[in-house]
Amino acid sequence: MIHTILFDLDGTIVDTNELIIQSFLHTFEGVTKEPVTRDHIIPNMGRPLVEQMRFFSGRDAVDDLVQKYRKYNIENHDRLVKEFPHVKETLGVLHKAGIKLGVVTSKVGVTTEMGLKLTGMYDYFSAIVTVDDVERPKPDPEGIRKALRALGSDPAGALMVGDSHYDIEAAHNAGIPSAGVAWSMKGVEYLRNYRPTYIIDDIRELLPIAGAEGNSIETNR
Repeated sequence: MIHTILFDLDGTIVDTNELIIQSFLHTFEGVTKEPVTRDHIIPNMGRPLVEQMRFFSGRDAVDDLVQKYRKYNIENHDRLVKEFPHVKETLGVLHKAGIKLGVVTSKVGVTTEMGLKLTGMYDYFSAIVTVDDVERPKPDPEGIRKALRALGSDPAGALMVGDSHYDIEAAHNAGIPSAGVAWSMKGVEYLRNYRPTYIIDDIRELLPIAGAEGNSIETNR
């Protein structure tokens, strides 16, 4: 019986894909010897930002790149961010059914809050664990375990939902099942390689998994 669902943020419940891509393209324009392209960026989405900056630049000191990225990201956030279909309604049904909801993300706290408030999802989550709150980000299970403690939830009966192998591996490492989302930019076959418990094509598929299928979503939205 599922009593707790933890969600990744970017690419899972909030569509920040284009914002992330544009932020990286802006950050590395004229910086690297070879251009950083969308094809370079997409496979690395889900990693902590500092790791990505070091990876793409080949530098250890990347504070200037992080600041450049975050400035562009915040200034263009509301223009480029949107929710994925049916997410807010599904969260509402799960919340009404008594399922505890949390977020575990490798994003910083400021922009995590911005995205959740912009899309009207913020109030559904009783625990939000960002990269600011952990020493070891996903795929380490620290964030999942911290969220479960904050929710007063036992790992038995918890589920992690995400769009990347960082989410699925973090769930494996925490000893809980996982659901990969088929709308991941990395593709379904990529997700299958990491053996998620479920792959869902629509966020509403979480309702029967969580035993909340008796609570319907309005279909005219």
